[in-house]
Amino acid sequence: MKTSIRHQLLNAKRRIARRLQPRQWADQPRPMFAARNIQYEIAERTRGVASGGIGAMHLLARRIGLIDMIDRHLHLLKHHKPYHESDHVLNIAYNLLCGGTRLEHLELRRNDEVYAKALGA
Repeated sequence: MKTSIRHQLLNAKRRIARRLQPRQWADQPRPMFAARNIQYEIAERTRGVASGGIGAMHLLARRIGLIDMIDRHLHLLKHHKPYHESDHVLNIAYNLLCGGTRLEHLELRRNDEVYAKALGA
C-alpha cells in the first residue's frame, strides 16, 4: 500500500475518532442532523456514501416539515445535548434506508465518515 494512501486512511480514522469523542454539549436550539453539505456530482475522483439517496431523503424530510413535526410532538429528552428527538428517530429510519436491519448496524453508520459528514452530524 502506498504511503499516501496509508496516511489518508489514518487521517480518516482520526477524524472519526475525534467525532466520536465524548463531549460536554450545551443545550442545542436545532437538531444536529443539518445536512448542509449535500451535493450531487458526477466526477472521476470523489468521495461518496454507499447509500447515496440518504441526502435526498433528509432534504425531503426537512422540506415537508417532518423534522419539525417530530421535534414539536415527541418529547422524550429533557435537554438536547446535543441531539434532538428528530435526530434519534431519523437515525433509526436512515439506518433502515441504508440497508441496516438491526440497531447494532447504527454503529456502522457512526463510523462512516462520509455518511456523518453528509448529514452534518
